[in-house]
Amino acid sequence: MQIVADYYGVNIPDSEFLNEKRISRLQRGIYESHEVRGALHVVRSSDVVMELGTGIGAVGAATLINAKPERLVSYEGNPTLLPVIQKLYAANNLTSKVALYNRILLGSSDRPATIPFNVHNSYLGSSLTIDREKKGYIVEVPTGDFNAALAEHKPDVLLMDIESGELEILQNTTLNGVRAIVIEFHPKIYGVAGMRTCKNALRSMGFEAIPDLSTRKVWVAERSG
Repeated sequence: MQIVADYYGVNIPDSEFLNEKRISRLQRGIYESHEVRGALHVVRSSDVVMELGTGIGAVGAATLINAKPERLVSYEGNPTLLPVIQKLYAANNLTSKVALYNRILLGSSDRPATIPFNVHNSYLGSSLTIDREKKGYIVEVPTGDFNAALAEHKPDVLLMDIESGELEILQNTTLNGVRAIVIEFHPKIYGVAGMRTCKNALRSMGFEAIPDLSTRKVWVAERSG
């Protein structure tokens, strides 16, 4: 197994999803840097972390290695990424601490059994937003009930980067039991109004963004009180 980068102490194996630019960003620690710094700030050693949008597995693995939570429950919609994620976990001896699912969680209880998912040629562009002009293809991915997953896994911290799916979830949940959240918003997909809806939903649930760690499109937020 060829290791191409050290990302916050995580051995990153080579894969078809990595190019020279991405490897450089991983090696320099600037790949998803706001998300990983936020996770390392809020996650405690006794925590259960639930991740929506695993990507290649780097952020979740960095959280496990550095913050040392009790376990990680991770959901990824793109089925082509599963072998890559599992390879990364294995390369870092993390497999026993992770439950990985190829499933898309939805907030509404009235959900289909499967949902179309756009697998983009660049995995970072894959999403629920179906754009037939994008390079890629569409697959049907199993869905799950977000609130049922919360009740089952009882996460203390939520990591969410799901390319616009956060809007539907935040409109249909109270995030019961979640102490902190690291979330990326996607105004290019649902507009500024959609991003405002997401932020207002979090505020109404008692979350406050941590100014030094949050940006316009990435919030690291904790529940007040």
